[in-house]
Amino acid sequence: MKDIIRDSTFGQIVRLLSNNKLLLYPEEDPNFKCPKGYDDNTKLPEAVVRERTRSFFSTASNPHNSYIADEEAATTPESKNEGGSPGESADKGENADLGRASTARLERTKSRPILPSESADGTILVDWYMTDDPEFPQNWSSGKKLYVSFQICVYSFAVYVGSSIYSPALGGVMDDFNVSAVTGLLGLALYVLAYGIGPMIFAPMSEIPAIGRTPIYVWTFVLFVILQVPTALVDSFAGLLVLRFLAGFFGSPCLATGAATFQDMYSMVKMPHLLAFWAGAVTLGPALAPIVAGFSISAKDWHWFAWEELWLSGPICLMMVISLPETSAPNILLRRARRLRKLTDKVNLRSQSEIDQADMTASDVAYDALIKPWQINLLDPAVAFTTVYTALVYGIFYSFFESFPLVFPVMYGFNLGESQLPFLAVVVSLLICIPLYCYYYYYVVEPRVKVSGFGEPEERLIPGLIATFFVPAGLFLFEY
Repeated sequence: MKDIIRDSTFGQIVRLLSNNKLLLYPEEDPNFKCPKGYDDNTKLPEAVVRERTRSFFSTASNPHNSYIADEEAATTPESKNEGGSPGESADKGENADLGRASTARLERTKSRPILPSESADGTILVDWYMTDDPEFPQNWSSGKKLYVSFQICVYSFAVYVGSSIYSPALGGVMDDFNVSAVTGLLGLALYVLAYGIGPMIFAPMSEIPAIGRTPIYVWTFVLFVILQVPTALVDSFAGLLVLRFLAGFFGSPCLATGAATFQDMYSMVKMPHLLAFWAGAVTLGPALAPIVAGFSISAKDWHWFAWEELWLSGPICLMMVISLPETSAPNILLRRARRLRKLTDKVNLRSQSEIDQADMTASDVAYDALIKPWQINLLDPAVAFTTVYTALVYGIFYSFFESFPLVFPVMYGFNLGESQLPFLAVVVSLLICIPLYCYYYYYVVEPRVKVSGFGEPEERLIPGLIATFFVPAGLFLFEY
């Protein structure tokens, strides 16, 4: 638990205020013994200088950049990738050799020291100390991984609650500000628009090693929580729309970066299970929010949707400030390199991410944020299909927040709270679909992957293809 608090935003503030005398890292302990290769004359293997790609954030490295100390090159782990394990293959593509990955995992359990490598200009590349280095997120205990995953899920849940929790307030907004239903729905539309725009800025920032993921998560979420107070007190429609847009914008990092946090901690084989539960959280939030807000707004007034969002997101934000550690491996190694330089007075100790970052330009960030997503969609039909299909389903899902108030109160005599109860059907569907998907992936996909690799991306779209038939069926039943 101490390392979780130390690596959290709260821990970093404590370290800053104490001049790094509290919550020490191993390198700051007086009894710390510098690993072999960092503070002695050990002959180091030569680092293979990789060609810098067009994108700064492409950090795949040469398969033989890590060396287990006192072993032949033939026994080295397959990767020195800062975003991957010291013993995993650098090839994280669809056809990765999982046999090598399994062997690498066995190597990690043997806890062998890893020698840093040295480039031609004398730069020593700071790496993980051991094959089972506890600082490497994929080597964390299962409990620590699940705790971090839980925080990302409830954080995402709270942000997505913030979208649809506004819909029961529409009637009150229309009456107080004398606006039409279409105009009043801008409070929902601008929130959703903003958390679609935000990731284009925050996602590339979270990949910059000097920043990392946790500061982006925490400080934007702090602003998100603060914005709920003026939203609950606002007395102008224009002010309400501005606050809703800003709330969606500052709540958006979880939308694009949440999956990256899971990838930091879990192997590509196991990550889909986490993604299923994360997707469940972001689907459950918009479904439950109108139910809660519907009854409270009926009893009080429309401002209560913001107070309820504050009560939900505030404790989650506090938990994240105190106990959400950094998961970005490039950021962890960059900070390790800084501590080693201070300890050894050797200025040639640098992490690979520092070397890459030195050449970063604003155009690199803009390229990854604005151009690469479209490039991937245009060049990969599987990605393009999931993008278009997800957008379609998302649009259909959010159309119910507008249509339910037009159907159930008018045709069935439901009050404001009761008219939101049909959203409980989403809970039932998640309780059915998530276990089925995990069962399919564990018993069908994983055995095939372990034998023949990941195969083609389209093979993993089969459950989605089957589920597509239920979307028009559900729309037909609702219309009927």
